[in-house]
Amino acid sequence: MKVILLSGGSGTRLWPLSNDSRAKQFLKVLRNTETGQLESMVQRVYRQLCEIMSEKDIIVTTNSAQVDILRNQLGDIPIVVETERRDTFPAIALACTYLYSELGIEKKEIVAIVSVDTFVDNSFYQQVNELENLLTCTGAEIALLGIKPTYPSSKYGYIIPEKHDDYMQVAYFVEKPSEEKAEILIEAGAYWNSGIFVFPLQLIYDTLQANQLPCTFEKLRSNFSSLPKKSFDYAVLEQLSRIVALTYDGYWKDLGTWNTLTEEMSQQIIGNGGISEDCHNTHIINELELPVKVLGVSNAVIAVSADGILVTDKPSSSKMKDMLHEGLFSRPMYQEQQWGWYRVLDYAKKAEKEILTRKLFLKAGRHIEYPSTPSCTFVWTIISGEAAFLQDEKHEILKTGDVIHVSAQNLYVLHAVKDTEFIEVRIDEQAVKSVDWED
Repeated sequence: MKVILLSGGSGTRLWPLSNDSRAKQFLKVLRNTETGQLESMVQRVYRQLCEIMSEKDIIVTTNSAQVDILRNQLGDIPIVVETERRDTFPAIALACTYLYSELGIEKKEIVAIVSVDTFVDNSFYQQVNELENLLTCTGAEIALLGIKPTYPSSKYGYIIPEKHDDYMQVAYFVEKPSEEKAEILIEAGAYWNSGIFVFPLQLIYDTLQANQLPCTFEKLRSNFSSLPKKSFDYAVLEQLSRIVALTYDGYWKDLGTWNTLTEEMSQQIIGNGGISEDCHNTHIINELELPVKVLGVSNAVIAVSADGILVTDKPSSSKMKDMLHEGLFSRPMYQEQQWGWYRVLDYAKKAEKEILTRKLFLKAGRHIEYPSTPSCTFVWTIISGEAAFLQDEKHEILKTGDVIHVSAQNLYVLHAVKDTEFIEVRIDEQAVKSVDWED
């Protein structure tokens, strides 16, 4: 069985740490109990899957803004890049065509679609593994995993069983009902829809053909912008009649808000902060070096990053998305790249010049390539580490305390011999409308 990890979205409810390039699944706030290190949701899901199957059977589909951070956190995993965001059906279809038209996977091969942003025990993915056998034994078109509800929620879709013995034969679905209706559905034996889909590749091939859409990866990718913006549930699932499901009554949670995310954090403070003894159930997540202190405030989240500061009581944290229409978002001030990360420290326009100041971390063995930009000059101050500066025939080793002035007349490269931190001041003489921060 092949697994397609769906990674997309911006995680807007987890502002200011999440943004278009660093969605909620990339926030390193969860504790890995084995190593003691902080890890992100996508790292946790990938680690759990690798414990029950080969990493060679896993690919990720995502948008172009998340490729670098995925490489940074998961390493050299196969990634299918969507040309734009067009909901889950186009994303899944693109990944499936990649499997059979690019990798040569047979259309009878079973595929599992798994989200990267759920918090579950390992037994959840063992149950996903069992869906392959269920699909084979029953001859159904698709297999799902239903979650035993713990309360009547209006946030999830519901699977309504027609028959439920060793497995469930699905009658129909109800999408995000009111809490009152959800309570009635639960009493009648309904389950939450976990968003896990297991099916043969042939299903997607047949769906594309039936809708007169391209069936090969390159053709589908080149026509991606013309694909219907539809969810997989609507475009495929609801069109099928032979649907089966297994059920799972273990721990399952969607970590979509600061309230639910902090419930799974093993520590109250991440970063430079302090909480007084009269604060109960309060969390600080601080990515800056400035200290954050909280006195006498309970049931709250204080999240601090270069993009902004959020102070909220936990029940209200789900309303974060509503405030995005008030102009909160600007260009991200922090981003992870394949080579490391950077944080914007300052940006200003002075005397018809644009001046951008960043702090960068370059991993050992990685490099940054700077293209020729005649209007730009750079000043680098090495804070720690050791890096090689290469331009034409020039080769110079930079160490802690070194300062170098660079005029970008030609392509040049900075290669980290050791982990290297440095401050970069970029001056653009032409004062264009905006500076390309991402190099």
